[in-house]
Amino acid sequence: MPLTVAIVGRPNVGKSTLFNRLAGRKIALVDDQPGVTRDRKETTGRIGDMDLRLVDTAGFEDVTDSSLEARMRRQTEIAVDQADVCVFLYDARDGVTPLDERFAQLLRKSGKPVILAANKCEGKQGDAGLAEAWRLGLGEPAALSAEHGEGMGELYEALVAVETRLEIGPGSVEFDQAGAVEENEAFDPDAEAPVEPDKPIRLAFVGRPNAGKSTLLNALLNDDRFVTGPEAGITRDSITVAWSWNGREIRLVDTAGLRKRTRVQDKLERLSTSETIHSIRFADVVVLVMDPREAFEKQDLQIANLALREGRGLVFAITKWDLVEHPSDVKREMEALAAESVPHARGSPLVTVSGETRRGLDKLMDACLKVHKDWSARVKTRDLNDWLQYVIQKHPPPAPGGKRIKPRYMAQMKTRPPTFVLMASRAEDMPETYKRYLVNELREAFDLPGVPIRLILRQGKNPFADKD
Repeated sequence: MPLTVAIVGRPNVGKSTLFNRLAGRKIALVDDQPGVTRDRKETTGRIGDMDLRLVDTAGFEDVTDSSLEARMRRQTEIAVDQADVCVFLYDARDGVTPLDERFAQLLRKSGKPVILAANKCEGKQGDAGLAEAWRLGLGEPAALSAEHGEGMGELYEALVAVETRLEIGPGSVEFDQAGAVEENEAFDPDAEAPVEPDKPIRLAFVGRPNAGKSTLLNALLNDDRFVTGPEAGITRDSITVAWSWNGREIRLVDTAGLRKRTRVQDKLERLSTSETIHSIRFADVVVLVMDPREAFEKQDLQIANLALREGRGLVFAITKWDLVEHPSDVKREMEALAAESVPHARGSPLVTVSGETRRGLDKLMDACLKVHKDWSARVKTRDLNDWLQYVIQKHPPPAPGGKRIKPRYMAQMKTRPPTFVLMASRAEDMPETYKRYLVNELREAFDLPGVPIRLILRQGKNPFADKD
């Protein structure tokens, strides 16, 4: 198995930069201000011929009260407990600080193997700080520059030595390419859908700041995996956690809260917003988490519309339900608001939950799995065309300019989301109202609530167009 490496140290020493370097891509947010990372972030990485499981951590603060810093410290302590080895990073330009000494003492007591690494050693600016490292009692430091990729050879040698001591065999990360389709493979609308392995379902939990996303995810995991608290905007990075529900592999994604664009002024918040939008685009199902006191306001509707435009399945989660008085009346009000505010998401499930009491979690996951199933649905071409004949007899297409539009044939092009192509004469003249009619009838006939449906109109070539 890959070696589990926790990158630890005080704030602003370059932990996330080293994390991104070893991961081979920019995953963690990086900024000059301290305290950017707050939750543990995990991914796979590689150095030389060695596969790694990397854990980025929050900057260590020597506090044990109920403050946000203390909650971040607890996440770092958990990362140390679960790691095979800790890479203790310090800033060679600043030298060894009292906080570095305090953290080194705690690491020695943990009994975990520790690799001491002096960051920001490019040039000769870190020579003085490099010599100070011996007083930490953790051996000779590896001089490196995470920003420029210098010193990775020394870090590799130190990790190999730890791996040898732990007798962990070389691991390899395998990527399942089963079900891959050649780009030039001909599309057969009547062919059966290829059998794909059950890939993990990506559920992205999004919403405005302080809606209760992290608390809800902690309740699902039954663990304090994410930093939570009364402060708004605690989560800054998108964090993915592997999980399983009734034997189904799930990837839960916690995201930063999305505020109105005009209110996003800080550079770090702009980065967080961009990361959240990226998570929505690569999710399978988006869970829009809302506080019942402010549900379906303009920002919530913009998030829902973004998820639908990106073709993601959508579930509404009304959280903090344990604080609601007269829940039956409030739920009816929420359902009416959903139908009125997001009519193009008709049928998207609305689930009431509570992260504090763990109420409604089963219903939430059942709704997510149902939406994912519908999002992946394939309809047989024969059934589609039988349905098409029925709906055009029920409500014939309009005749703009006195010439009637004639739908001829329909097939499903792809799934995730369900995408259909309709061949029709004068397709470019079909009004949007009739397209919506077809989509709504399609959704109802084939039981596809909660997922966006894309309908593409194409017009066949007229064989008499070039003849007099």
